[in-house]
Amino acid sequence: MRMIDRRQFVGGGLALAMTAPLRARALAGATLDIVYINARVWTGQSLATRSDAVGTIGRHVAALGAVEVRARTGRTTKIVDLQGAFVVPGMTDCHTHFSRASLMLSWPSLRDADTPAEFTRRIAVSAKALPPGEWLQGGNWDADRWGGELPQKSWIDAVTPDTPVAVIRYDLHMLLLNSLALKLAGIDRHTPDVPGGVIGRDAHGEPTGILKDAARDLVTRVIPKPSDATVEAAIRRGIELGLSHGVTQIHNTDVDWVTHDALRRMRARGETDMRFYSFTPLKDWERTAALVKAEGKGDDWVRWGASKLVYDGSLGSRTALFYDPYEDEPGTRGYAVNKIEDVRRWMLAADKAGLQIAAHAIGDEANDTVLDLMAEVTRTNGRRDRRFRIEHAQSLSKAALPRFARQNVIASVQPYHAIDDGRWAIKRIGAERLTRTYAFETLIASGAHVCCGSDWPVAPLDPRTGIKAAVLRETLDGKNPHGWYPEQRISLAHALAGYTREAGYAGFSDDRMGRLAPGYLADLVVLDRDLFAIDPETLDQVKVLRTIVDGRQRFG
Repeated sequence: MRMIDRRQFVGGGLALAMTAPLRARALAGATLDIVYINARVWTGQSLATRSDAVGTIGRHVAALGAVEVRARTGRTTKIVDLQGAFVVPGMTDCHTHFSRASLMLSWPSLRDADTPAEFTRRIAVSAKALPPGEWLQGGNWDADRWGGELPQKSWIDAVTPDTPVAVIRYDLHMLLLNSLALKLAGIDRHTPDVPGGVIGRDAHGEPTGILKDAARDLVTRVIPKPSDATVEAAIRRGIELGLSHGVTQIHNTDVDWVTHDALRRMRARGETDMRFYSFTPLKDWERTAALVKAEGKGDDWVRWGASKLVYDGSLGSRTALFYDPYEDEPGTRGYAVNKIEDVRRWMLAADKAGLQIAAHAIGDEANDTVLDLMAEVTRTNGRRDRRFRIEHAQSLSKAALPRFARQNVIASVQPYHAIDDGRWAIKRIGAERLTRTYAFETLIASGAHVCCGSDWPVAPLDPRTGIKAAVLRETLDGKNPHGWYPEQRISLAHALAGYTREAGYAGFSDDRMGRLAPGYLADLVVLDRDLFAIDPETLDQVKVLRTIVDGRQRFG
């Protein structure tokens, strides 16, 4: 058998400059390093393409199918008998807040507190465990678990006299502060609302402790920042968690530089075990463009070159921007977090600099506005392969549904949100608007690119739960056993594609990630059963046996 110089395919170098077909030809005929046999393989090359064996050389897939794998197995080849296990390409979570979520792994959780009394009790226990004066963060509270009444500072002041508290709603768009935190932030009845944000007030104008969207900045700027070492240690914990769930790549869609800077420091010291595509704030496009000009866009462990904007708020916080008012709060229809003039200027400039642009949009008016701005950028700057993304693409107007395919705008969706928000969303916007909310099947049928993620920590960092949510749409409260707006359920193959091949497209890595094919990176996940052969109700019970990234087993 022909031998090759494997140095070409280790750590980047020549391999990064080669297309997958060229890499495949360079690897053709060579003795395989590792072979995975007796497998059921969904390759992701198409929705139906299957195989029964995978062979790798270094960091790349080099062969598929038992016949070729057997022919290229030599004395030095490591043989791994998977005994009928199911293999899929490495899975990408296309939307996370990675450092924040990783830090929250060690912070108190309020997610399943289902009464105000239990909410207060958990705050009290957590505060007691902290030194006086140290901030209590974390939370992920969900007011809809106890009927929807927003918590107030009065609930927790008595149990936190010496502990400043800033705990976040699980959608990351609303904070609850106690009186001490309000004092440290300088917020009182005379503090004006900020553009793109709201300070919750009682009937007398006194702050209740609730801060929405941009108003959160009033307190976050006074909370001590965690050290670099603390952030990096947390990210390591997050990586371990993701690998255990079959996640091989993360798209980090934060609108700050914390995760990005930490990942660059970590990459400088070696591999990160999981791959990252790092988004940076759109308003800071000049800084990102300068980094790209000076250093390129990173490598296949830590990449950058995408800019993220938050256009509106969230459905749960009633800050997502709709044309019509909220059903349960007719005095508001949400708002834009940034001025449209600023957004237009940032988008035009960032796109001209060659950056990929992603915009958070939840409400129907927000999505229409962002689609209009993206169309304007295309007309102004000319056509190219820019792959605009709308993060969430949650509630759409009738006119917006075909525009994603027509404008080649990627819908970056989070299937778990549908089964979570489906518990209470009808109270917010009514039944008619919900027919165009989380419209996954309509978007896919229109020809749009649809990639999938979790929005971790808003939802679990686990593609299995997202795949099940996309396929069944059964709400978490058990009240929709046949699916919440079941016409928007998607096939298992399309759900898998959302975490693999479509994720590759959404991150400009589809020439080397997102499918199992010769010349592609050897990122694969081994599961204990064939997802296509089981009851979909058990999808979230499937076990991850091995997670392999860059040809090396990182979990299992």
